[in-house]
Amino acid sequence: MNTKSSLIPVLDLSPEIERLWPQLNEAIQRVLKSGQFIMGPDVKLFEEEVAQYLAVKHAIAVNSGTDALVIGLRSLGIGPGDEVITTPFTFFATAESISAIGAKPVFVDIDETTFNIDPLKIEAAITPKTKAILPVHLYGRPCRMDHITAIAREHRLRVVEDCAQSFGARFKGQQTGTIGDVGAYSFFPSKNLGGFGDGGLIVTNDDATAKMARMLRVHGAVKKYHNEILGYNSRLDTLQAALLRVKLPHIDAQNTGRLNAAIRYNQLLQHPKILPPEVIEGHVFHQYTIRILQGDRNLLQKHLAELGIGSMIYYPIPQDRLPIYKDQYPPNPLSDVLTTQVISLPIWPEITEDIQKRVCEAILAFLHS
Repeated sequence: MNTKSSLIPVLDLSPEIERLWPQLNEAIQRVLKSGQFIMGPDVKLFEEEVAQYLAVKHAIAVNSGTDALVIGLRSLGIGPGDEVITTPFTFFATAESISAIGAKPVFVDIDETTFNIDPLKIEAAITPKTKAILPVHLYGRPCRMDHITAIAREHRLRVVEDCAQSFGARFKGQQTGTIGDVGAYSFFPSKNLGGFGDGGLIVTNDDATAKMARMLRVHGAVKKYHNEILGYNSRLDTLQAALLRVKLPHIDAQNTGRLNAAIRYNQLLQHPKILPPEVIEGHVFHQYTIRILQGDRNLLQKHLAELGIGSMIYYPIPQDRLPIYKDQYPPNPLSDVLTTQVISLPIWPEITEDIQKRVCEAILAFLHS
């Protein structure tokens, strides 16, 4: 029987929290003593610091990654009757944000090597109603943004980058989220830059887009009590901003830890039935996701669980196959296949080689059986 100490979680946040505890505790005490819990000074300071890190003109903190997408889309003037091209292979918040503003998500199949939207299939999906492309940098791997932005320019489309899983990732040296018109980030606790609750961020280099986003996050008002449009109550808590300020200076080191873990996994997982992810420059490995070929992925996950090893399936159902959209779209064959093959293994910046060996030995033993 497994003891609690022998369990391997899919994510362990405790090493980072323990290392940063004095600074985190100081930030908590400072905010509590200030009494400024909504839009306090730490929010503005975090926005300035994160904008500097990302090398972008405007950073607008909001209360979730989902709201970052919703407000980001609306800030570009996208709304009812418009179409937005995106990927079927990601979390529902991506398509949900499009539908929530009255637009229609249009799903384009993925590249099986990257798990991201296939740029070569985008143009065929463009119609007179298309207003934007919404790529997702899934698992922390940057999309092929050069191809996507070239298509957008040719067809006069906007680009909203879903960076929920890619904070700190770079495409050809440029931060994801700063390549398109708008970048949307999540600070959900499990993210590479994770908070201690929900949180999100919108970034842009366009002044008008930033002004609209700031209005929308506070009930559609520039001046308090002078509401001009219907907006949202979507503000990042001061406490979350203060804690994220503590973690932000360490993000590159944390992402390097994840990259090193991915390299070790690739060395350890040598098997014809395993297709590991590519290790490329700029990938921050929010998840380390392999494909199980010619095998039963679900039985493998059950086997790992019996050994006390955590794993996750991201994502078991493509967005276009979810009940809300079912039977409304043509099939996306690669997305449909990969949902039956993918499994994400334990990964965090401080994961040890011994833990990774235990995970890999369990997988290889199962596949050899």
